[in-house]
Amino acid sequence: MQLSPEIVTFGCRLNAYESEVMRAHAMASGEDGLVVVNTCAVTGEAVRQARQQIRRLKRERPASRIIVTGCAAQTEPQTFAAMPEVARVLGNAEKLQAESFRFDDGADAPAVRVNDIMSVTETAGHLIDGYAERARAFVEVQNGCDHRCTFCIIPYGRGNSRSVPADLVVERIRRLVGDEGYNEVVLTGVDVTSYGADLPGTPTLGTLVQRILAEVPALPRLRLSSIDSVEIDAPLFDAITGDARLMPHLHLSLQAGDDMILKRMKRRHSRDDALRFCAEVRARRPEVTFGADLIAGFPTETDAMFENTLAMIDACDIVYGHIFPYSARTGTPAAKMPQVPVPLRKERASRLRRAAAARLDLYLRGQVGRTQEVLVDSIDGRGHSAAFAPVRVAGAVRGQIVRATVTHLNDGMLEAA
Repeated sequence: MQLSPEIVTFGCRLNAYESEVMRAHAMASGEDGLVVVNTCAVTGEAVRQARQQIRRLKRERPASRIIVTGCAAQTEPQTFAAMPEVARVLGNAEKLQAESFRFDDGADAPAVRVNDIMSVTETAGHLIDGYAERARAFVEVQNGCDHRCTFCIIPYGRGNSRSVPADLVVERIRRLVGDEGYNEVVLTGVDVTSYGADLPGTPTLGTLVQRILAEVPALPRLRLSSIDSVEIDAPLFDAITGDARLMPHLHLSLQAGDDMILKRMKRRHSRDDALRFCAEVRARRPEVTFGADLIAGFPTETDAMFENTLAMIDACDIVYGHIFPYSARTGTPAAKMPQVPVPLRKERASRLRRAAAARLDLYLRGQVGRTQEVLVDSIDGRGHSAAFAPVRVAGAVRGQIVRATVTHLNDGMLEAA
């Protein structure tokens, strides 16, 4: 009997989606004892954690073949090829090819299979039949990024922006809902709001979302992954603020709250742009919650600049903070800028996390006594509300949407019955 492959995923929701593609390829390969580590390159710490995990996995499963892939493998393949624990290194294009997971091609087969990601011009319509241990399905609609933020290595790991044709996206979601019974679908990508610029007729994410909602009426819940608010078009804004099936939780790629830092990051929005967007959305849909990516200690950041970012958490009411200290990535312009001392970066990141945690606690306390629609994620009744609040409904069935009233808050988890 073939041993099931073990898939270890770091990083974003797109990685989670691609891990399921790889799970299917690894199973179909017929190879026993495969372990696939799908890495992230967004920070140096993410790369360090991947290396640490690879060593641990080899100690625990000494007979296994470890395949390393993902953005860190794409941007620095020799780092992982040099590790004795690693049997094969795959780039972000190669990891989605079934033949990459077979070891029947001889001793002379290359251990490193990483090609130029910038040469990839299309995103394949990979169709996943199921998602291991997940109650919601992720659907890739876009990959890569045409922007060049000064801190970011990801375009060199993912390539230029490319979109999945709308027909394929709609058909995939229709199958996940009708054949597999999923009650929630998350649209994911590297720069999702750039969707469609490379397709005939240049459709937008807004037109795609409206088409999904219209053509898959059986889909109860549609959710967006991280978005860039400055790229949101009128159809998407109308869907966000006017369609109950598009979930009222937006995770914003803010990165900072100071105009000079945003300019040095080469971001496309200003502080006022972000404030105005959050205010306009909340005015039309008050139940919306916001999450945000924020970087602490970007090069040249002064105390006053940091305070502007800190103030954004309250000004935009950010309850879900994805916060990390700036990490210099070799090959990016920001790595050559005057650096903030590492201890100060960490201290500022800690302050941002405390501020976001305080906003979250305030928000969760305000949900006590309210009735929520909860998608149950796990067998112990844990799940998430439409606005992505963590809720546990005792006795609820995994994968179902249940209506329950919140009775109290328990260590960051809403309890409902």
